[in-house]
Amino acid sequence: MGGKVSEHRWGMAIDLDRCTGCQACVAACHAENNLPVSNPEQAALGRAVHWIRVDRYYEGEFPNIRVKHRPVLCQQCDEAPCEPVCPVYATYKNPEGLNVQVYNRCVGTRYCANNCPYSVRFFNWFDPEWPEPLQLQHNPDVSIRESGVMEKCTFCIQRIKRAEEEGANNLQPACVQSCPAEAMVFGDLNDPESKVSQLAENSRATQFLEELGTKPKVFYLERVK
Repeated sequence: MGGKVSEHRWGMAIDLDRCTGCQACVAACHAENNLPVSNPEQAALGRAVHWIRVDRYYEGEFPNIRVKHRPVLCQQCDEAPCEPVCPVYATYKNPEGLNVQVYNRCVGTRYCANNCPYSVRFFNWFDPEWPEPLQLQHNPDVSIRESGVMEKCTFCIQRIKRAEEEGANNLQPACVQSCPAEAMVFGDLNDPESKVSQLAENSRATQFLEELGTKPKVFYLERVK
């Protein structure tokens, strides 16, 4: 699975000063990656699947309360704690540094979800269902995952592969493309001229739970106080 190392190292920067918590990224991710929807009863039981979520935090006391939003997706860690615990090597790092998931190899031990400090991996308890007419929006470039496997954000790897094949330079995952506030930036961290690599070096840039040593490739630009 090693292969030669790619010249690319994909990463993302999210400006928390721009994020409004609109959740357009969540809706776009569902549509792009064929994520099943949950009814209110199943969602209340914790059975909703979101490859990206928007956490909400509150600061201060009423009436002086400030709301903070943080989009959370797979952090594509360089030292991913999910990888070494998979007994069948269903999750591993590809040559471009992405933590990928091989669905037809996964046997559903859920060790990876247990070892992920960001809670961004999901287990398919049931075969996915879509109420009419949502099944018409299925993306043919993304496989439909059956029950019994783990799944998570892939940085829209199908878009990455298509851009590489076509030589396109306007690559954007669905969440980045849909963000009305342009709070999310995606690109090659190995390219010092790319916007994402420059934002990663910004004085406001932090990594989520960086004290754990997972070395995430998602950088958060903290809000200006």
